[in-house]
Amino acid sequence: MKNIYFLSDAHLGSRAIAHGRTQERRLVRFLDSIKTKASAVYLLGDIFDFWYEYKMVVPKGYTRFLGKVSELTDMGVEVHFFTGNHDIWCGDYLEKECGVVLHREPITVELGDKVFMMAHGDGLGDPDRKFKFIRAVFHNKFCQALFSALHPRWAVDFGMNWAKHSRMKHERVGGEPPYMGEDKEYLVLYAKDYLKTHPNINYFLFGHRHIELDLMLSRDSRIVILGDWISQFTYAVFDGEHLFLENYIEGDSQP
Repeated sequence: MKNIYFLSDAHLGSRAIAHGRTQERRLVRFLDSIKTKASAVYLLGDIFDFWYEYKMVVPKGYTRFLGKVSELTDMGVEVHFFTGNHDIWCGDYLEKECGVVLHREPITVELGDKVFMMAHGDGLGDPDRKFKFIRAVFHNKFCQALFSALHPRWAVDFGMNWAKHSRMKHERVGGEPPYMGEDKEYLVLYAKDYLKTHPNINYFLFGHRHIELDLMLSRDSRIVILGDWISQFTYAVFDGEHLFLENYIEGDSQP
């Protein structure tokens, strides 16, 4: 079988990331380098720093990325797009125009003879009450309807600035917290608890945390947190038998 690729957290369009166009082009070059080797690509959330989709309007930009995704799906490569906490407000644009398979909830799927449980990772075991409250507001249909009543000129600008403020706030306090250990890392704790009732899971794949992690949970189960495409440029690749966590270095031949 051809390879299957997994990546997350590019935050394309972020006003807090310098040289955003260069970042987008790097992701596009990676996707171009794997297009003949891939049977599927899983984008596990927060690919956009802010995405709010109106019935007839989507945010401007991202043309190189969306064009490359469309090229992959036109070639028969499955592209799976998971909504994250920054791009939860997807309608049907990406499905209809770019051919992606959209996932709004965690999924469990068999790939080869392995069982994968995949999600962006937000809301899975996170004890932060403030984050839980904001996430509940963002997912609330009534709140979404109120936001949709705003003109895109102001609504999208507000959303982009909110996301920028959030990222810069993280940077001021030292960025995303590093790996906290098996007994405190909430996605690890979530996976261990989930494994108790779903012992057939071979791989848990998450984004969201912006850390690279590849950890054995049992003899037959691993958790992989995918890092990001802001500074780490990490991804996972499954060759049908084994899963590897890799870094994209331009100019290197890719698996």
